[in-house]
Amino acid sequence: MELVLPRCRVRSWREEDAESVARHGNDRRIWRNLRDAFPHPYTVAAAREWLAKTRVTVPETLFAIEVDGEAAGGIGLKLNSDVDRVTAEIGYWLGAAHWNRGIVTEAVRAVTEHAIAQHSLTRVVALPFEWNPASCRVLEKAGFKLEARMRRCAIKDGQVVDQFLYAFVVEDGPR
Repeated sequence: MELVLPRCRVRSWREEDAESVARHGNDRRIWRNLRDAFPHPYTVAAAREWLAKTRVTVPETLFAIEVDGEAAGGIGLKLNSDVDRVTAEIGYWLGAAHWNRGIVTEAVRAVTEHAIAQHSLTRVVALPFEWNPASCRVLEKAGFKLEARMRRCAIKDGQVVDQFLYAFVVEDGPR
C-alpha cells in the first residue's frame, strides 16, 4: 500500500526500515503516548522483530509514515470484529524531528479514508491519553470529534489515567 501525500508517504513497512524506526522511535516522549506493546528503549532488534510480524499481517493494517525518504513514524489500525466490525481504532506516532509540520494530521486523514473504503467501516476511533493535547489537536484537524472522556481507564508509565474517545463517523455508511 502506498499513499503519496504532500508532506509524507504512508506505505507498507519494509525490512530496511528497522534502523530509522529505532532511531525515531527510541524516545520516551513517544513511548509515553503509545500502548505498552511499543517498547522503550526501542532498539534495532526490537524494530526488526516487529517489522517481521507486521509484514505478514493480513489484511495489511500497519503502515510506515515516510518523511524525507525514511520511515520516521508509524500509523495503523486495529480492526474490530463481531458486532462492532464496522469500527476500527487508529493509532500513530512520528519522530520528534518531524513534529509540528502537519504530517500526522495528513496521514491520519488519508489512512482514515483508506480504512473506510477498504474495510467497509462506518467509524474510526482513537484513544489519546489525557496528557497528550497535541494528539487531540491532530484528531480534531483530521475531522474526528470528541465523544467522551473515559475516566481512569488505562495505566501507562505507572499512572492510572483518563483517555479521550475521538471518532470519525461516516454518517451515511452501510446499515
